[in-house]
Amino acid sequence: MAKGDKINFSTPSGFPEFLPSEKRLELYLLDIIRRVFESYGFTPIETPAVERLEVLQAKGNQGDNIIYGIDPILPPNRQAERDKSGETGSESRALKFDQTVPLAAYIARHLNELIFPFARYQMDVVFRGERAKDGRFRQFRQCDIDVVARRELSLLYDAQMPAIITEIFEAINIGDFLIRINNRKVLTGFFKSVGIAENQIKSCIGIVDTLEKIGESKVKQDLEKEGISAEQAQKIIEFVKIDGSVDEVLDKLKHLAQNLPETEQLNLGVTELETVITGVRHLGVAENRFCIDLSIARGLDYYTGTVYETTLLGHEALGSICSGGRYEELVGVFLGEKMPGVGISIGLTRLISRLLKAGILNTLAATPAQVMVVNMQEDLMPTYLKVSQHLRQAGINVITNFDKRPLGKQFQLADKQGIQFCVIIGSEEAAAQKSSLKDLKTGDQVEVLLGNLAEEVKRRLT
Repeated sequence: MAKGDKINFSTPSGFPEFLPSEKRLELYLLDIIRRVFESYGFTPIETPAVERLEVLQAKGNQGDNIIYGIDPILPPNRQAERDKSGETGSESRALKFDQTVPLAAYIARHLNELIFPFARYQMDVVFRGERAKDGRFRQFRQCDIDVVARRELSLLYDAQMPAIITEIFEAINIGDFLIRINNRKVLTGFFKSVGIAENQIKSCIGIVDTLEKIGESKVKQDLEKEGISAEQAQKIIEFVKIDGSVDEVLDKLKHLAQNLPETEQLNLGVTELETVITGVRHLGVAENRFCIDLSIARGLDYYTGTVYETTLLGHEALGSICSGGRYEELVGVFLGEKMPGVGISIGLTRLISRLLKAGILNTLAATPAQVMVVNMQEDLMPTYLKVSQHLRQAGINVITNFDKRPLGKQFQLADKQGIQFCVIIGSEEAAAQKSSLKDLKTGDQVEVLLGNLAEEVKRRLT
């Protein structure tokens, strides 16, 4: 770059940057999510942001995800050296686009060090090279849990997922939401029973998964483009539109299975779905929090059984706020053995952006400080420092103002940052071991002994 050239320091498109009030909201939500995850025994891990490209592409179709490759930028004197050595495909690297595929590789790498079933959570940043737009990012934080077992994994782990989703979103208090549950075997079994060829089923599932976005007419057109007859397409539409209470949908599925040919897989899917629903009920999830939705398929190829999507009622345009499902063969790609798993993911960055814009969530104060000790006199700074430490030791967050400025300006500074209380100590107060405590929200100001200050602040904070 030539001297004097201007540097474009704007944020790259699709890569979010948080102000303090936004970052504090993210950390607050992460604390809630972490607490719920750990209450169910999930343990934290960390995987690299960068994986081998062949690992990320190991399980075929990854939906619409575009993977960011990593190619080091070397100085000219080393570029020739790199070109000469060459890099094999196994050395090509890329940024992870989700956390499930890297988890499978992680388990393969640490197989003999882990205890199974292995239940982990991870709340890391992932990268997708999709078109950046409102509410869609190229870099965002995902909060994931997965349970992986060797050979067999109880369907009660699938039942736990709606309970965990419910606890998280009730704690965040974002309003009414609905967890929509389905089973890919139900879809696959039904497609087989109406004569859809084995090699067409995956593409049909992918098309059905777009029903909510593109509508019934376009889904029919897309199915027919795949070689599905108009009669079969109509049967598929009618099937995925089956609705009613959970028990009514289960009864309709059982009735269908009795009257269709080749329903072995359909029956298996219905049995699994019923087992999961029974477990969800035993875990105390309210009936109005979940339903069976046969149009839910999840676009990624690795899902094989239970699938979930969560919708915020009244704000359906926000899309799914938590999704996931069961997979049987993902880890086996690396190990050659059956290792079933089930998990869910919250795209937290995307969710925060959408909820803030919709006015469902508000940012927090710019600072975690609850108290400012104002600077009345420079010679009293030792007292201000001692008082500040006393308050911190009592569990109160404190900013000590080191800069001498008019008292009104200090009040304005505290108020602008969302700090509720100011502690005022002049020479007379210091001599009497007292302080004035000003509540910036109410305007009230009271005299408090320094020995009682922490207790009084705590009382007023509650």
